[in-house]
Amino acid sequence: MKKTIVVLAILFSAILFVGIIKDQIIKSTVTVIATQVTGAPVHIDGFSLGIFSQSVRISGFKIYSPKGFSKAILLDLSKINVRYDLGALLKKKLHLLNAEVEIREIGLEKNKEGKLNVDELKVVKQKEKQVSKPSKQIPMQIDMLTLSMGRIVSKDYGLGGDSSVKVYDINIRKSYKNITSAQQLAALILAEPMKAAGIQGAAIYGVAMLASVAVLPVAVAATIIGRDSAQQDFISFFDNVYEESLAVLKQKGKITREDKSRGIISATINSAQITVKIIKKANSKTQVVISARKYLLPKPEVAGGVLYEISEKLK
Repeated sequence: MKKTIVVLAILFSAILFVGIIKDQIIKSTVTVIATQVTGAPVHIDGFSLGIFSQSVRISGFKIYSPKGFSKAILLDLSKINVRYDLGALLKKKLHLLNAEVEIREIGLEKNKEGKLNVDELKVVKQKEKQVSKPSKQIPMQIDMLTLSMGRIVSKDYGLGGDSSVKVYDINIRKSYKNITSAQQLAALILAEPMKAAGIQGAAIYGVAMLASVAVLPVAVAATIIGRDSAQQDFISFFDNVYEESLAVLKQKGKITREDKSRGIISATINSAQITVKIIKKANSKTQVVISARKYLLPKPEVAGGVLYEISEKLK
């Protein structure tokens, strides 16, 4: 009986070891391929391949900005779940029955030369070559792709001096069908959130059109909610949050009103009127609510950018 238990334990350990090694090897392969497609550093936190379930789970898929930009994250995919066709894979064809991709954040960055990091990716710079020569790639088919889009943090260093930050909260979920190349997939993941946020002039849109990525969504689960404010709770005392908020507003613009007793600071940043309200909460928590308007029009992306800067200070 003891011998049987020992044998089973060894067998189980061996299977577990092989499974871990298998996942690590495939994880490294996926990282290399993604780096080749994008031309930028790629990191994956977790990878799990199910043979019998014909599924793949990836967590913490991150693409960093290419050379010429900061080392910040360009694309942060918190979760990727895929169901694949094992029979097609054995025939050297990548057929995904469905793929769910959760975009946590896209970090757009414009450098001092006015170049946008997303436009310097290999998938954009070599779009004609990549699209015109798909035969060198493994045949690919995604029947259904569902994108959950979080937010875009846009930093502009081209204005001189300090960076200008805007945050676009998208929070939409769309599904697309018939994706037939890695270029289409990359362009779709990057271009669709930018399009939803109303960001214009990016070369990635040209890739989307050239690669026939403009597939029609078959489902929409949420829409953007219009607002002019952004808010966040911090585990920090009121005085600290107030002083850091004041420092950010002084650095970015001109203070027009300061009332610490009421927790209100007003400022003008790039012609936008900013109002910061700091509220003392229970358990050493402090809430920051920021509204922004420019020529009487709501500017939630500006409010989100100021909140982002304050949150960076309070880390």
